Order: sequence, then C-alpha cells, then structure tokens
Amino acid sequence: MSQNIVDITFEEASLANVDAALRTLDAGLTGLIGLDPVRRRRLHKMGDKSEAFCRLAVDVLTANPQILPPTFDLAALQRDVAALDALRARTVVVMRLYQKMLDTEMALGSDIMSNCVEGYQLLKLAGKSGGLDTLRKQMSVRFKYRRVRDEEEGEESAQEGDAVV
Repeated sequence: MSQNIVDITFEEASLANVDAALRTLDAGLTGLIGLDPVRRRRLHKMGDKSEAFCRLAVDVLTANPQILPPTFDLAALQRDVAALDALRARTVVVMRLYQKMLDTEMALGSDIMSNCVEGYQLLKLAGKSGGLDTLRKQMSVRFKYRRVRDEEEGEESAQEGDAVV
C-alpha cells in the first residue's frame, strides 16, 4: 500500500461507549431545535457586529429596566444570552471533533481510493495472464465516464486551438 494517511481501528467496546456518549449528549441538550430552510433563511442573523450591538443593548436594558414596558421580557432576553454563551462553548468542542471526524473520513476514503486505483493498475498489468480480465473489466466501469470526458475535453481543446490559429 502506497498511501496510508490514517491507520485507525475502532473496537466494538469503544464504539459502544461513543454511541452511549452521543445518546447522553442528545438527551442532555433536549432544548435544541431544528429549523426548516425557509425559516432559517428568514431569521435575523447575529454576526460579529450584531452580537456586539446586542450585548451592549442587553447591558443598557439591564441597567435601565425602568424604560421597558411590562410586556418586554428582559429576564428571557438575559436567559437567551446566557444560553447562547453556554451552548457556544460546547459547540466549539463538538465542531472541532466533527471536523476531525470529517478529516479522518476523508483521509480513510483517500487511502482506500488511492490504494484501490494502485491495485487496479496492477491488475491491468497482471490480470490478463491471471484470468482476472473479466473482473478488471467490471472495475473499469469506474473510469469510463472519465475517459469519455477526457476525450471530449481533448476535442474541445483541439477545436479551440483551431479557432485561435
């Protein structure tokens, strides 16, 4: 094997522990919601500048509650800010883990693909004499579209070259 970016094995007991931890995490974050794409698109977004504005507004409103009508729920606003801060700290950890999982998944896929292509090339060389030609042809379907596309691009390049001259 030529490429081996990651070499990892997951023991069943370890996976069972991870699954249990994920269930615990899911159960512990019962208040989380899911938004449909339309609702997500229509919501006000709080970026960095907006967050600075909002935090200042909360500070000013907290210091001056007398200006608020009785229908304004300052305590709910303060709870939202506290919840955002608590959630964000955990989101950073989960996102870092998620990115590592994605990177490992990509590396594993790359290792597999790279080594299978290498094996396929070896099969092309040795397969004819080993009676593996039928299997090699089945595997060649993966590269069929690529050959057609490369041929089409070659024709387009030749036509473009003709037009330039």
